[in-house]
Amino acid sequence: MNRTVRIAAAVALLTSGLVGCRSEETAAPGAALSADESRTLASLREVDDHPLWTMTFHGDYDPLDVDGPAVTPTTFGCSLFAARGNPADPVFGRNFDFDHQPALLLFTDAPDSHASVSMVDVSYLGVTSAEDFTTEEGRRLLLDAPLLPFDGMNDKGLVVGMATVPEAAPTTAPGRPVVGSVRIQRMMLDRAATVDEAIKVFNEYTVDFTDSPPLHYMVADAHGSSAILEFVDGELQVTRDSGPWQAMVNYRWYGSTPEERQADSRYRAASETLTAAGGRLDTKAAMDLLADVRQGHTQWSIVYGQRTGKVTLTTGQRYGTVHEFTLPMEL
Repeated sequence: MNRTVRIAAAVALLTSGLVGCRSEETAAPGAALSADESRTLASLREVDDHPLWTMTFHGDYDPLDVDGPAVTPTTFGCSLFAARGNPADPVFGRNFDFDHQPALLLFTDAPDSHASVSMVDVSYLGVTSAEDFTTEEGRRLLLDAPLLPFDGMNDKGLVVGMATVPEAAPTTAPGRPVVGSVRIQRMMLDRAATVDEAIKVFNEYTVDFTDSPPLHYMVADAHGSSAILEFVDGELQVTRDSGPWQAMVNYRWYGSTPEERQADSRYRAASETLTAAGGRLDTKAAMDLLADVRQGHTQWSIVYGQRTGKVTLTTGQRYGTVHEFTLPMEL
């Protein structure tokens, strides 16, 4: 890397005073903010001109609050991999390949939930320009950011990420709460420490794809487990990999053949690199792999250190400039 930008991410813990995530009263322009909301917005920092910002959320939020506005992307993709060949330092890499929009790296530590760090495409909140981060109306919209993690890691080393697929028919069951296709990742980050726990949480909800493309998901933990979660004909299919790595791009893994997987250039490049390394990639090698499989619309590339808590991030395919953050871990 030509240059490394280090930004200290001090995650202050404020767990007294439980405040929901923007009621109708606090959402109104000009209405008084609570102490936690004011402290949250005061933590906003601009990182680069993508634009990428960071924020630390203080207080509590309602994970079942209403979803934000629907956004239909015109281009999408995504590449994800879990490299667990080094048990002492497993890493998870992810390219987010969508329309260009502002991004937010968010730290949360709500009461009775695992602390986490996550990336948010804030256009889904209505924040669509650099200017929106500076206006009262735009900044207030960011108070819903915990509800939309597009990928993330919690303090137990559990990482979640999603990618689009051509189709997915989700499971529906009477009595299960309905959550959005991105919101389900918040449920796993808040409540799960392992892949098994994440799958259990996932199965407690009906996932709604009404306002998004159909998705599948990858989860990985700090203990060497990973899995791909997909809906096939209304049933959740879980694909685990007992080897030192697992990768996922934009086709349904369940039922695919090795020949079909290798026909995808991004999967082929990832599998060749990960196989040659025995699944042992350090942060730089993981970021280099993300650069190798980037697309013209890759918006961010991020590597999560599942035991170190290290988060390495670049935006706009500027791989010569990376930003580093740390999530305090509780392993």
